[in-house]
Amino acid sequence: MKLSNEIMYQASCDKNPDFEGVFWMAVKTTGIFCRPTCTARKPKIENVEFFDNTKDPMLKGYRPCKVCKPLENPDQSPTEIQKLLDELSNDPSLKFKDYDLVKRGLEPANVRRWFLKHHGLTFHAFQRMFKINSAFKKLQQGENIIETAMDSGYESLSGFNESFKNVFGMSPTQSKMEKVIDLKRIETPIGTMIACADSNGICMLEFSDRKALPTELKQISKHFDANIIQGENPHFITLEKELKEYFEGKRTKFSVPLSPVGTDFQKQVWEVLRTIPYGTTRSYQEQANILGNPKGVRAVANANGLNKISIIIPCHRVIGSDGKLTGYGGGIWRKQKLLELEKSILF
Repeated sequence: MKLSNEIMYQASCDKNPDFEGVFWMAVKTTGIFCRPTCTARKPKIENVEFFDNTKDPMLKGYRPCKVCKPLENPDQSPTEIQKLLDELSNDPSLKFKDYDLVKRGLEPANVRRWFLKHHGLTFHAFQRMFKINSAFKKLQQGENIIETAMDSGYESLSGFNESFKNVFGMSPTQSKMEKVIDLKRIETPIGTMIACADSNGICMLEFSDRKALPTELKQISKHFDANIIQGENPHFITLEKELKEYFEGKRTKFSVPLSPVGTDFQKQVWEVLRTIPYGTTRSYQEQANILGNPKGVRAVANANGLNKISIIIPCHRVIGSDGKLTGYGGGIWRKQKLLELEKSILF
């Protein structure tokens, strides 16, 4: 997808987020390079040049902008916060207080803001949610309520009961028939993804900046009549392993079980998507033909757009009949990157 300098310059002037990851603009007069959304004052077009990666401008002597930080993924979990998340995953009973954060060289207010932005709740609330999810699963497996409360780090049964009711709206003894959908952030080379899973498999894998994400989460919660809560799930282990191998070019097919949420027609369309060979593409028309409904191109395209399990159900492999890249929930630039990855490995 070749873009003209004029289009990229205008996108930079508009601070258009749709071009994040597509190009970087270097300024000849200052010797720096920026991402498209940089808020710094824009130079004249004759004083800039464009690159499709961050390596080339650095080889030419350009320095990364200190304002927009083009070498960083804006949604990626900082290293120290990722360490906190990993420790909680290994032991949900842990309780990090502000004092513990300060000892690690972290500013509690900054940690609070990061969790509010990326999870919609404070770090301390996140810890409580993670802990109560772990306890819920133990109760579902038949463990004793008192032992579960103590093992989860609660100092009293009354405190455990109160926390449980705040999340599930019922006491631990009434929770046997309740259901939880687990949610986890997963970092990838092209951005942070949000994964959801139930006992049957992955029911969502979306980029965290997708505008439809809140709506999709509500649909999944309603479909399963379940609470969506931060927590670990056995399917996440397989998912993370296979995603890592995919981005390293070592995996062309996924084996992680899926539990998709959609109508019968949508699921049929998604199954056809999974038959598109790695490193190749199909048009919406070809997809409709395979489904035996040549006139149903629009319905097929709509079903593609409602796919909630990115990459594994490869809607990025569907393009327009003219060969051009078309809409993609994670952004056209990600669609391009995924196709480039697959073709580079295949050929």
